[in-house]
Amino acid sequence: MIAAMAGFAVEDALLKAAATVLPIGQILIVFGLGGAAVFAALIRISDAALYTPDVRSRPMLIRIVFEITGRLFYVLAIALIPLSTATVILQATPIVVVAGAALVFRERVGWRRWTAIIVGLCGVMVILKPGTDGFSALSILAVIGMLGFAGRDLASRAAPAALSTAMLGLYGFLSVVAAGALFALWEGRVFLLPDSASTMYLLGAVAAGICAYSSLMKAMRTGEVSAVTPFRYTRLIFGIGLGMLLFGEALTPSILIGSALIVVSGLVILWRGKKAKPPV
Repeated sequence: MIAAMAGFAVEDALLKAAATVLPIGQILIVFGLGGAAVFAALIRISDAALYTPDVRSRPMLIRIVFEITGRLFYVLAIALIPLSTATVILQATPIVVVAGAALVFRERVGWRRWTAIIVGLCGVMVILKPGTDGFSALSILAVIGMLGFAGRDLASRAAPAALSTAMLGLYGFLSVVAAGALFALWEGRVFLLPDSASTMYLLGAVAAGICAYSSLMKAMRTGEVSAVTPFRYTRLIFGIGLGMLLFGEALTPSILIGSALIVVSGLVILWRGKKAKPPV
């Protein structure tokens, strides 16, 4: 999970850099095609089929919808708001995943972890600052993206066990292509020929995304959801660090306070998750 978070942070930074030159729809399509091609090659190398009836299972269809939602709105967020802000908002994903695991998969989540979930959501509200002059409606894009990723992770947990990580990756990246096509039709911008810098950004984002995606799926499918997901908070370190280093972003008091609340809630969820006994 930690490796996945480092990879996703690098991917975010590279996509944000590419978005300064290329249309977002084009970025999503090229990024999705690159990732899908690599996972398709891995599947064929293993002599497996690129399609099985399990792909049309209900969890996979739900997963694709959430994948499209998460990818589209989060890429819009990192393109339009500071990377550090989008990264911190995204850290509410483990909170939503743990709550969803309790409601959907009946994992035991006691009152202490429910309290931590509420504290973490309060941290997100501190960052959003609704009702104040500092509130930015664009931050809602990151919130929608976060909810999409949480739904994707929960659906991945319910996906048929016969589907390999490479298969999930293939259809996950094809969902990114679909998200890009939908946004390109709505945006109506003409695609551009990438320059050398933009090409390197996109290639680097694909490589980082493939490594991160594989690590995430392995973590979500082999570990207990409520125990594994708190390690997603390491993305705070990578995302904020890259935002400051590459884009000159500054840490605001709201980001610091909100991050602290989210991290504390994550540590409590992790601690209580280790102590919790499996349901009888």
